[in-house]
Amino acid sequence: MKPDYIKRFEKLGFGMFVHYGLYSMLNKGEWAYFALDKEEKKKYFSKEFADRFNPKKDWAIKLVRLAKKSGVKYINLTTKHHDGFFLYDSKGLTDWDCMHYGPKRDLVKEFVDACNKEGIVPFFYHALLDWHSKDYKENFPKYLDFLYKSVELLCTNYGKIGGFWFDGFWDKPNENWEFDRLYKMIRKYQKEAMIINNTGLSDTGSIGHYEIDSVTYERSAPSKTIQIDGKERAGEMCEVFGEHWGCAKHDLDYKSFKEILYSLLDCRNCNCNFLLNCGPLGSGYISTRDKLYFNGLGEVIRKNKYFIYNVRKGDIESDDCIILQDDNYYYAVIKDVVFSLDPNVQLNEGTKQVVIKNHKIKNAKYLDCKYPVKLSKDKSTIIVRPFDYGEARCIRVVRFK
Repeated sequence: MKPDYIKRFEKLGFGMFVHYGLYSMLNKGEWAYFALDKEEKKKYFSKEFADRFNPKKDWAIKLVRLAKKSGVKYINLTTKHHDGFFLYDSKGLTDWDCMHYGPKRDLVKEFVDACNKEGIVPFFYHALLDWHSKDYKENFPKYLDFLYKSVELLCTNYGKIGGFWFDGFWDKPNENWEFDRLYKMIRKYQKEAMIINNTGLSDTGSIGHYEIDSVTYERSAPSKTIQIDGKERAGEMCEVFGEHWGCAKHDLDYKSFKEILYSLLDCRNCNCNFLLNCGPLGSGYISTRDKLYFNGLGEVIRKNKYFIYNVRKGDIESDDCIILQDDNYYYAVIKDVVFSLDPNVQLNEGTKQVVIKNHKIKNAKYLDCKYPVKLSKDKSTIIVRPFDYGEARCIRVVRFK
């Protein structure tokens, strides 16, 4: 039996992943430290560099409002990435935090306050590996105490949290990370928080530990069946627009809008969530390019009546479209819909037809327009209406019984 908090997570459907930290000032990606020469690496962990980090006062509310407009239901913020810099008050655990350097403000509090104001569920990413900590390299048991206390601060100082998203145990695969202890502490303070621990690029979809509530698919399509090990779990694919999770000025290898949209839909067809990344600039503001993508996704979701959230994979099939369903309706999600115009202006691919297998369609309705849905005589096929000129939102959704 799947716990209610996992069911609620699955209904959220679409999340935003936010990679933000000192590295954002360099605009070279989240692993920018490794691209620096020896002298630059020394400067990275200096007071002078950290003090340059000064997010705008309204960074969090602008981020959250963009997410909300885009149809995002939860946001996963990097509270501490691999460089070890805390975006929250470490309460004396270390001085390598945003209270001692840079803004001298608790950025996680600003983020959580903005989420609560706008009705968005906050999630906390927390790196397991730590380039800044000497104990990580030289005294691992002591480092684990530090890690435990740093996560405990997140559990106890920011109200109810949607979940915790860990990353980096793959850096020391043969060490005893004492996850039993860590996860027990989270359950003590945040009983209904999702516990997610990224298994990395080489082992996507694996569970790793019994307490894990969702398996991860990093930059890869989810499998049709999520692993079950005595406990029903969710699944989540995390994806990035280009090749870097943190902002990178010269990353031009961006996926198309259609690729991103279709990844979201394919995830919902596998009963998985879709966690789409953006990397704010050093100011905390989102780049124009990333905003265009998120705003476009929001437009498609709004035009199609927010159908993506409470749906699951349909129990009927089609070779021509994705079929999702909720408790009342089926949804035929039809890809690659074009607009109709003179063939000298646009390639004419002919009328798209969608066959629903072994099912007679009733009460069919487009979600994005008021045009009637044309069906075949035997009520098994949708004859898809192209977009009007001036529109090209990639998909049409037909709701039916």
